[in-house]
Amino acid sequence: MTTAIAIEGVSKHFRLYHQKYTSLKARILHPGRIPYEEFWALRDVSAEIEAGKTIGILGRNGSGKSTLLKCLAGILKPTSGRVVLRGSLAAMLELGAGFQPELSGRDNVYLNGSLLGFSRKEMDRRFDDIVAFAELEKFIDNQVKYYSSGMYVRLGFAVAVNVEPDILLVDEVLAVGDERFQMKCMERVYRFQAEGRTIVVVSHSPDMMRQTCDQVLVMDGGRLITIGKPGEAIRAFRDRLLDTGFVPEPGSPEAIAAGHAAEVRPMRPRMVRIGDVAVEHDDQDDRPYLVTGEPLTVRAKLDVTERVLGAGFRVTILRGSDIIFISDTGQHAGGVNLEPGPQEVAFRFARIPLLDGSFSLHLDVRDAGGVVLDMREPACTFEVMNPGRATGLVDLPMEVELVQLESPPYSEAAGSTWL
Repeated sequence: MTTAIAIEGVSKHFRLYHQKYTSLKARILHPGRIPYEEFWALRDVSAEIEAGKTIGILGRNGSGKSTLLKCLAGILKPTSGRVVLRGSLAAMLELGAGFQPELSGRDNVYLNGSLLGFSRKEMDRRFDDIVAFAELEKFIDNQVKYYSSGMYVRLGFAVAVNVEPDILLVDEVLAVGDERFQMKCMERVYRFQAEGRTIVVVSHSPDMMRQTCDQVLVMDGGRLITIGKPGEAIRAFRDRLLDTGFVPEPGSPEAIAAGHAAEVRPMRPRMVRIGDVAVEHDDQDDRPYLVTGEPLTVRAKLDVTERVLGAGFRVTILRGSDIIFISDTGQHAGGVNLEPGPQEVAFRFARIPLLDGSFSLHLDVRDAGGVVLDMREPACTFEVMNPGRATGLVDLPMEVELVQLESPPYSEAAGSTWL
């Protein structure tokens, strides 16, 4: 295993000044040092990122995600610890980062290229590809201070990906711009993955983390909480929010990452915890897999510490990162009241129409207002084996009828045949 990025005990300290005395009079009236508050954005963060892997960094606002990425990029110098990089690096950290607003887009392309260590001759060779990717042929000679936010992102990302770095750092900028350009950016990210390049990305989108990342680092309070596979890391992040009583504002990045858009509420202990989750199917003692078309039951233990009125359950079935099925009992069947104490909930599927594959089931429980009280991702997994000849994702019953429209010379009469 080759390590592309080694993060060794990195800490970063800032001074927060709540008052600034800019005038001579204010400085005379307030002699001495300006009062400030000590703030540690990062505390003893250590991790190794393997070459060729895509790593996500997840955390709520102020957790240290962007500060860590800037330390990796060399924009910030750690107060203690160090970062070791192996290979060339390009970073797209924030809107307009590295751009000089008074220069044209053309001049900024060459300026960014020089900062990345490329000669003018090398940038001449790459220039047309950069402009074409950014789709800014008509505006490339305009000053970038007149660019829209979308134009900024397109040009910055185009430079970052067309210099073909060994390591690419991306900080949430893929959420800016129209959907078509976002898809274009993701296609380039997938190509980089296929080429074995190392990618580190900060995002508030769990779905994007699941689809693109090999591992995810979870940050909170400037510390590294955990690093693991996307599903496990996302669950740890959401558990962290629930355990601390943190409920995000509607539409905030934390609300999106936590899987709901809740109102601001007082901190409170967790009201429901999901315990063991198990699957049951026919002949499960004789074979570990489910046969296509068989019924399936999922049972989950619950530990309820406080009465919940109008609770609902959300069941999601996935194959890999692809969502196959979502059902919300709170929307379809109305809520149920959960009383304090141990309980068990069963979800029964009369027929599973899935074909061959491994599937995961995610489960969460919510209150009447849609606030997630607890979740398991994944809660359980199951295998499906199809004994028939159909291939694909689901089993769709089909009949075939062959109809003879005209009687050929050798036939006595027209007719139909069921196959």
